[in-house]
Amino acid sequence: MTKESIESLVEGGKASAAPPLGPALGPLKVNIGQVVAEINKKTDAFKGMKVPVKVIVDTETKTFEIEVGTPPVSQLIKKELGLKKGSGIPNKDFLANIGIEQLIKVAKMKMDSLFVNNMTSAVKTVAGSCDAMGILVEGMKAADFCKEVSKGKFKKEIESDNSELTDERKKKLEEQLQQVRKQFAGELDKIATAMKAKADKDAKKEAKGVKAVESAKK
Repeated sequence: MTKESIESLVEGGKASAAPPLGPALGPLKVNIGQVVAEINKKTDAFKGMKVPVKVIVDTETKTFEIEVGTPPVSQLIKKELGLKKGSGIPNKDFLANIGIEQLIKVAKMKMDSLFVNNMTSAVKTVAGSCDAMGILVEGMKAADFCKEVSKGKFKKEIESDNSELTDERKKKLEEQLQQVRKQFAGELDKIATAMKAKADKDAKKEAKGVKAVESAKK
């Protein structure tokens, strides 16, 4: 039995016979349409994200297996929160507030690749990815959240293995987010003012330079 593997990065649920996947599979004489359909079926839950896949083909029987990796933790968090990108000022401009239930959901999806042996550690690992994106965790910065977890807070929630948010919890998380945003509103206004002043200064400098060049040409 001889097997060959093809690895590719595809958008969840949207693999196609186009390059790079199709041309790579062609020489193996496997049914590309069936392979693409199976990949899309297995990656449908990851729509909007790039997913690593491996196609293992038996070159004699032309049968195949599909192995699907999971996107990075940061992508899963953004998908869970409906974010396209992280914050430009992650330590002050907070875009979202993720709940323990959502952390558990992401942790379950990444458990096999996190190199941890329990859900508590997995949740803390996932939370650790939030700071760099400007995402609060239960109304706190990730480091503070992890300290609370180490003290035993959220133990009941983690042991319950619940990964679904109720409307009441969504409301509470939003209230926490707005409260923290108010605390940093003044600092963000100062940053915005400073950035505008710099942009205006740079624009004037550029305009002066253009004028000097035009004068020199004359």
